[in-house]
Formats: sequence, C-alpha cells, structure tokens
Amino acid sequence: MVSRVRIEDVAEAAQVSMKTVSRVLNREPNVREETRERVLEAVKRLNYIPHFSARSLAGSKSFLVALLYNNPSDNYLMGVMSGALAACEQQDYAMLLCPVETDVPGLLDRVENLIRRSQPDGLVLTPPITDIPELRARLAELQMPVACISPKDRVGSIGVGMDETQAACDMVLHLATLGHRRIAHISGHPAHGATGWRIAGYQLGLQRAGLEIDDTLLMPGEFSFESGARAARALLAQKRRPTAIFAANDDMAAGVISAALEQGLRVPEDLSVCGFDDTPMSTQIFPPLTTVHQPTHEMGRLATLELLAAVQNPGGGRMLHVPYTVCVRRSSGPAPRR
Repeated sequence: MVSRVRIEDVAEAAQVSMKTVSRVLNREPNVREETRERVLEAVKRLNYIPHFSARSLAGSKSFLVALLYNNPSDNYLMGVMSGALAACEQQDYAMLLCPVETDVPGLLDRVENLIRRSQPDGLVLTPPITDIPELRARLAELQMPVACISPKDRVGSIGVGMDETQAACDMVLHLATLGHRRIAHISGHPAHGATGWRIAGYQLGLQRAGLEIDDTLLMPGEFSFESGARAARALLAQKRRPTAIFAANDDMAAGVISAALEQGLRVPEDLSVCGFDDTPMSTQIFPPLTTVHQPTHEMGRLATLELLAAVQNPGGGRMLHVPYTVCVRRSSGPAPRR
C-alpha cells in the first residue's frame, strides 16, 4: 500500500515550515518568489494533493463556498450551479449546494445555523433568495461575504447581472416585426427581481412598436411548466386571443406550447411562443424555442469568482454585467391572417 504524501513531507523537501507550504497553496501574498517556486516544485515532485484541513493551517478559511437556491426551474439552476462549481474547482474550493425554503418561518435562523454548522467562507445567493432584505442584513451583521446573481439592488453588491429589461423589450420587438399585434406576456414569480424587469421590458417593447398595453394580455405565472400552461389556457380562452405569447422563462414557454397543442393550435402557424433563459430544454422540445440566451453557467462562474475575490481580499469583488442574445428559432413566425 502506497502511503499518502503529507504536508510535512512537502515542508521537509522544500526546507520550509508547514505554515509556509499552506500559504503558498492558498496563493497568499508576502511569500518570497524563490520560496514559492521551491514549494511548488516539491508539491509537483511528490505529487502532493492537499487536504482542505492542511490548507487552512495558515488562517481560518474553510475553503468551502455555499450556494443557496430556491427556484422552480431546474434548467436555470443547473446552469448556475455548473458555473459556480467550475469556479470553485479553478480556485481549489469545495461547494455546498443548499436548498432553502423561503416561504416558511425561520429562514434567517436556518441560514445562520447552516453557516455555524458548515463554516463556509462565503455564500452565493440565487434569485429569489438574493432579494430578501432581511437575509442580506443578517449576513452583513455576521460579516459573511456574499455574491448575488441578478439582485434587484446592485448598488453596493458584488456578483453578476444582465439587462433583462432590454432583453425582454427586444423579444417583443422581434414579435412585432413578424406582424403580431396581440402579444401576451406570462410573468414570473413576484418575489423575483427578474419578474419586474421582464414585465417592464415587455411593456417597453409594446410602446416602441406602437402597440397598446392591454392588461388582459399580462398573465401571472410562477416560472414553472404548470403555471405557464395554466396561464396559456386562460389567454387562449379570450374572445380575441393573442397571436403570440412571450413567457418569462423557458419552462413556462414549454407549458404554453403544451396548452396550445391541447387545443389543436399549431406553433408557430397559429401561435408564436417565446421564452427566456435559453436552457437546454429550449432546443429539446418541438418546435425549438425562440428565447433570450441568459448565460447562466457564466453568471454562476463569475459570481463565484467575485465572491472568492472578496474572501481573499476584504473589500474586493465587483458587480459584473453579462451580455444576452435573442435566439430566434422555429417557435416564432409571422402572425396568422384573420
């Protein structure tokens, strides 16, 4: 049986202390370059794989990040999580994935217990958790570094966001150029900042296209397939039904297509359908979905890297903005003649 190389072995080979080895592995400053190179050469030569506990000898870091989530769209979450995990791997951190119920009492205490039990170096918050002011205030009291994905209030925050209002506006303009005049919108859960931004973009798009804002064409949803199908049935039951439905995410858009097919409607010949996020399912359903590409993987990765920048250098970390793309596919087409 081959014995595992220890941090003591690396320290002896490099002729330095174990604390110096840990500081080099943690990429800490104020280590002489000659010493750093000697330690890294010993690590490579001995094929040393550090334990998190060994890395923490130079300080109080746990080298663990927790990602908190509560979102009905598994497709959205998988993109964010994969990006966050990639950033952790890049920085030799571990990640704890934490589902959090936001609609039951005791949220703040549960999150604080999670922090005390797991001792993460920082938290990545996803919507709608990122927009709970009481939680943000409690985390500030605990001096816990936090990065937010798509927060409503980006002033003073670190993390990543996107211009979702303009993206929604562009989607409505796409439909207007196809001749659609009755364009409906199924909004997301009211607790999400994205819901307000996308409603604002929908209305802005109608205004820029010279179309009337009709409140009967704005239907609430919850970012789930079921809520999209339910809202679509209500819209399609109207005497003057819409010729296009823009759902605030891909899951709801898939629900719209399902509801349309139930009623014998063809997509896009009878009804154009659009979504938001460009999750993998958008190209797996038929017809492939016209949608806004939100780079969820990159957003998770960048938010986590900014969190780690703040962990490693208090006062560091930025709020970044990522671009979007309107992906035109076969679910949108010219408005039907009536």
